[in-house]
Parts: sequence; C-alpha cells; structure tokens
Amino acid sequence: MPVGDGTKVPRLPPRWFIRTAWSVHRALYRVFGGRIGIWRPRADRWGTLRLTTTGRRSGRPRSVIVAYLEDGPNLFTLAMNGWGEGEPAWWLNLRAHPDATVDLVGGRRLVRGHAATGDERSRLWARWREIDPNIDAFATLRSSETAVVVLAPRPDAGWRTQASPPGVPRRPTPGSDR
Repeated sequence: MPVGDGTKVPRLPPRWFIRTAWSVHRALYRVFGGRIGIWRPRADRWGTLRLTTTGRRSGRPRSVIVAYLEDGPNLFTLAMNGWGEGEPAWWLNLRAHPDATVDLVGGRRLVRGHAATGDERSRLWARWREIDPNIDAFATLRSSETAVVVLAPRPDAGWRTQASPPGVPRRPTPGSDR
C-alpha cells in the first residue's frame, strides 16, 4: 500500500510474534542476570536499555527493554508500541511519574523522562532516521504521532552512570518486567 510520497508501507509481523519477541528478550535478560539483552548504541545501530518506571495505577516498579540513542548526557527513545495503535504502558507510566531508572551496559542511571517537542523533536527524529531510514514509513502505521521520549539525568543524581548499590542484586526480581 503506497504512502502519500509513493513509498510502500512496511509490513510488520503479526502482533503475537512481536509480543513473543518482547517476552523472550526480557526472559534472556532475566535468566542471564542482565549480561545479555542490553547493548550500547553504535554509529549505525541503536542500543537497548532496561527502563524501570513506576506504575501509574499500581505504584509498583515496571520494567521494559527499549531501543535508544544518545544525545549528549541524555538518552532518547520512541514510544512506538511496536508500531501498533495506542501508547505503550511504559510511556503512560513515565508521563504519570517522570522519575525512572535505566540500566545500561555500564550501570544504572537515574533519569527524568519527557516528550521532546518542536525543534528538539525534529532533531532527534532526524537522528533516528539516520539509523533507520524506514522510520517515517513505520510511523505512518500509527494514527497518532509517535512520541520521542528524552531520558535526561535527574538533577539530584548527576549524569554519571552509577553502578548498582552494594547488596542490590544485578538480576531483576521475578515479575518486575511488565
């Protein structure tokens, strides 16, 4: 099916396949204690991080693994919900409770999330387009604009990556990856 500019709309795998892939990715992260499942971005590829938000209704920690890129001390990702309709739960949680933590290859960071707007959004979207030239075609699969989410260092935490505190297991607790 052509888009307004004549390009084809990309085909996505069935929703059940996408959800299964997410579950397998989280399971690998859990089983291997965080040694597998997250990686740094490279010049030609996005990285992955584990984002832990506070549930907007439950108040409990909720974790998800998302793709990200770096922008100075900030990290940014897309609230795309597998290019399906609706907002991903982690983004709804982050909007309700902006303070979160991210686990990266080098350790843990305390962050505060917000949606990029205006020039910042345009600049970050263009950066993502450099990595994935099909991003605009995928974005047409959603009826609403995909939020570009900035994960900025919390003012009370500094921007330096922190190792997990002593006594805190690297391995996530069961059931925390929702």
